[in-house]
Amino acid sequence: MLSEERQRAILELLHRDGRVLVIDLARQFHTSQVTIRKDLEILHVKGRVHRTHGGALPASDGALEDPTLREKEKLHRKEKLQIAAAAARMVTEGQVVILDSGTTTTAIARALRNHQHTTIITNAVNIAAELSGSALEVILTGGSLRKNSFSLVGPIAEETLHKLHADILFLGVDGFDVQYGLSTPNLLESKVNRAMIEISKTTVAVCDSSKFGKRSLSLIAPTSSLHHVITDSNIPKAALSALKKSGVAVTIA
Repeated sequence: MLSEERQRAILELLHRDGRVLVIDLARQFHTSQVTIRKDLEILHVKGRVHRTHGGALPASDGALEDPTLREKEKLHRKEKLQIAAAAARMVTEGQVVILDSGTTTTAIARALRNHQHTTIITNAVNIAAELSGSALEVILTGGSLRKNSFSLVGPIAEETLHKLHADILFLGVDGFDVQYGLSTPNLLESKVNRAMIEISKTTVAVCDSSKFGKRSLSLIAPTSSLHHVITDSNIPKAALSALKKSGVAVTIA
């Protein structure tokens, strides 16, 4: 196979799977990993892929985009409010709730302001500030501040979470490919999110329908780690069917 033919085939695989790994490509094309790395470098220089450690991601699918909280707040506001209301109805008195950072979880925090005898654990500075005047008990994880998302990440945040336990986690994501799982553009954020899942009885993904079919840079967890998804009525039919087949409950807000 000529190098140009191999590179076209790599692009087709990348379009189909959302990412490619050097080791897999070398095996598939019966060539060395050095040759595959050269192919990926050429495609990277041409702007066709984004080179990552051990493989590549699409250059134009938003996998590396990490917009600010203020930018995200402008998108899908109506859907986020409906999702937040549905999430708040799942919370009962006396529960411990985790809210990760994001605009949908911020909307959930606002919907929970009037709840009584409820504890909120969060790594989002803006959510803690939002709830500062409420009757809710708020636990902030600590950690290093990510300024564009107002979230706290790193070993301190992870260590704090592993000393706690929660009844329910509401997890916002940047990408949700049902076959691949939940993903985010930031590696440190994904590690904090995994810690949240580990200490929660119930994990609920809260995301508007625009997040489906997308993969961000860092995998948080597979779809099998979820118990419930709250989204809007525009969720792709294939994603909805796949979720139900996998045993994940779905609420259309």
